[in-house]
This record gives sequence, structure tokens and C-alpha cells, in this order.
Amino acid sequence: MAIAVSLVGCSKTSEQSTVTGLTPASDAAPAKVEAPAPPKTEAVTISAGTPIKVRTLTTLSTKDTQTGERFTATLAEPLMVEGKVVAPRGTQVEGRVVDSDPGGRVKGVAIISVRLTQLRVGDHNVAIETRAIARQAHATKRKDAAKVGIGAGIGAAIGAIAGGGEGAAIGAASGGAAGTGLVLATHGDPAVISAESVLTFKLTAPVTVETS
Repeated sequence: MAIAVSLVGCSKTSEQSTVTGLTPASDAAPAKVEAPAPPKTEAVTISAGTPIKVRTLTTLSTKDTQTGERFTATLAEPLMVEGKVVAPRGTQVEGRVVDSDPGGRVKGVAIISVRLTQLRVGDHNVAIETRAIARQAHATKRKDAAKVGIGAGIGAAIGAIAGGGEGAAIGAASGGAAGTGLVLATHGDPAVISAESVLTFKLTAPVTVETS
């Protein structure tokens, strides 16, 4: 009987050892996940004289645009250097109004000039320098002549009523002078760069950018 009990005890000990061997504790460290390598960049120099064709987003007019104001546009076609696209079509660019002169009859016709100052390349804004592009208002000589003529006609009519032929002559001279004064005191047509205008600027200095 004692021998049987001893055999049963040995059997239980053997089973426990077997179970313990099936589920060993794991001391292995978790595998490390390496971060992806940053994309490689390449320095590209855009030479002076390179054309940059853009499309304006808003209207610029000497009527309500001041010298120094900024404006935005987008590339009308990709900017490429040696067959490589530096900035795709639609890339945002910024510019500045160099001069906004409403003109007038004494100074001459109105004129507005603009240039580019900044180009978006990837995630960075790059300062650039370009030649200015100017737009001049249409001459208003016919309108001015019409204003003087209308003034002279009204003056002649009033003079004729007041004093006959001599009065008409005096009235015409007075009316013409008044018409001329009106022309000198008012501005002509504004100079305008309409929205969606396509303008081609040229770099005046080389610029180096980082491209991926």
C-alpha cells in the first residue's frame, strides 16, 4: 500500500513538471520599429533670367490699389530647371505693387507696375527678385475733347441768350475754359491688371532651392 502511494506521488510530480515546461516565461524584449528615413533633398539653382509665368487671382487697379500692397497668383505652367520640375503648375506665388499712379491730366495717364517677391517650393517660401511688369491706362483724348466741346457749347448757348453773337463768342470761350478745367481736375481711366491675367516675369538674381 505504501508503495502505491509513493508511485502516485511521483506521477503527480512528473505531470506538474511537464505542464510547467509547456508554458515557460518569456524574457525576450519587443522588436524595435525603426522610423522611416527622411526624403532626400537636392539643391537646385534657378538662374537669373529664368521666366516665371503666373496667373493673377485678383484685379489690381490704380483706382483702389496702393503702392506697396501685396497680391497673390499661381504658376500658369510648371517651373523647370534642366528638365526637373522645381514647382508644379498651380503653385502659389506672392508679389508686390511697385507703383500705383492714378495719373490725371497733368501728370499723364495712370500706370501700375508689379513684381514677384516669393515662391512656394515644397513646404517652404523662397524669396525671389524679378523685373517689374507695368500696365498703362488707355489715353482719353477723345473723352477730354468731348468734355471741352460740351462746355464750349453750353457756354455759347448761354451767351447767345444773354447778348447775341458777341455774347455767344464770349460764352463759348468761357464754357471751353470751364471744360478744360474739368479735364485738368479729374483723373483719366485707371490702369488695370485684371484677375486671371497671365504675366511672365523674369528673375533678376539666381536663387537656390531645396527639392525632394
